[in-house]
Formats: sequence, structure tokens, C-alpha cells
Amino acid sequence: MQTLAVDCGGTGIKAAVLSSSGKVIKELPYVKTPYPITPQKLISIIGNFLLQTSGTKRLTVGLPGMIRGGKVVVIPHYVNPHGPRTKASNELRHLWYGFDMQKALAKKFKLPTLVLNDAEIHGAAVISGKGLELVLTFGTGLGSAIYMDGKLAPHLEISHFTVRAGRTIDMWIGEIARKRVGNTLWSRRVKQLIIEMYPMVVWDRLYIGGHNAQRLKRLALRSFDGKVKIIPNSAGVSGGVKAWGK
Repeated sequence: MQTLAVDCGGTGIKAAVLSSSGKVIKELPYVKTPYPITPQKLISIIGNFLLQTSGTKRLTVGLPGMIRGGKVVVIPHYVNPHGPRTKASNELRHLWYGFDMQKALAKKFKLPTLVLNDAEIHGAAVISGKGLELVLTFGTGLGSAIYMDGKLAPHLEISHFTVRAGRTIDMWIGEIARKRVGNTLWSRRVKQLIIEMYPMVVWDRLYIGGHNAQRLKRLALRSFDGKVKIIPNSAGVSGGVKAWGK
């Protein structure tokens, strides 16, 4: 049972073929996210990944934003024709919001398909299945997923919360902010975010992933002891098998 897992981010799109145990059989070439991007353009990119594989029996896709039952409720970045933090397009909102990506992919490629929020796929790769586990992914923006005893909780778009002077969490610790303030100050912001989130969630374990996780200064996380674990960005792909729960 080979699975093609695709991790769709605001900056880039990664994909790999996984064995039934979740081992990477083949990594596919990284694709920089093209803007503007429509659902059909993303489906075409996934189709190009499939053309580079053989023996694929099912498909797992991680998308940013609020995904319910494989359907896009709200999605960041992809509704911005000129890329993240640019002005959103009503036309792209109309195309994306409510789009059933899971159904469209299954119909197009005749494969069993699972579409989830990208942080939820990260979580599937690393959680222990015991207690309340929170996954935060730091990349173009902030992704999140919550699990209770291994079961996925309803998705919350934590990134939309307002934290400072009308700025959302995404605006405060997203990629544009990190580049502007530098890794040291950005790491302090992440630490403050964790401090402020803990009383709201009271997790048993927090996992930090995404392509910016490795840029965190370890001193910023030292005070959290064993309750915080850095996970590799590859979890966004490697979780493509465990996300099926089989």
C-alpha cells in the first residue's frame, strides 16, 4: 500500500511516496508555490507528482487553513494572488472557500484520498497517543492541531487570534515577521506565545514543527523542560500514512 503524501504550504509544496509503514520510498522535487494559485492549479501540481510515481494506491494531502471533511472552509495564502500577506482576491475566495478538495482529487485520480490541515498530518507522524497533545507548525504562518488520546480534535485556527495591537499571531510570528526582526527576537516571541497559550490548552506535550522550527533558539525553549519537542519538517509528509489511522 504505497501512499503519495503532499504537504502544501504557503511557500512551497513537498511530496513523497511512502511505504505502508510510513517509510519514505521516494522524495519528489520541491515545487515553489505558484501565485496566483487556484484549486485546479494545485490539482495539476499533485497530478504532476503522481506522474513521477508508480504503484501509488492512495493520496494524502495537507493544506493550510480550516479543512473539514476534506472540504476547504477557509484557507490563507492561496486567496492572495501575489502571495502571503498581499491583498486577498474575492475571486480566489470564491474558488477556494467551500471547495471539496478531497472529493475532487479522488474523482480526478481514482484513488482513495484524505485531505487534512497540514499541521494535523504533522501531528499524525509524531504524537504518542497519550493525553492532550498540541502541534504547532511555524512556517509562512502558524499551523496547529490538537489530539486527545490519539484522536484528532476539531480544528482551531489559532493563527487568527489577535495578540498585539490588532496583529494576529500569524502577523506576529509568521515568516515575514521572522525575517524582519531576526531569529533571536522571533524566538522570544515564540516563547511568549507558548507561555500565553499554556493556560488556555494545558497540554501534556507540545510538538513544534514547520520549516522554521529549526531556527528557534534553544534557550527560548529550555524553561519548558520535557513538555516541548522539536519535530522535523518532514513530518508534514511522513504523517501521510498514519493520518489514515490504519
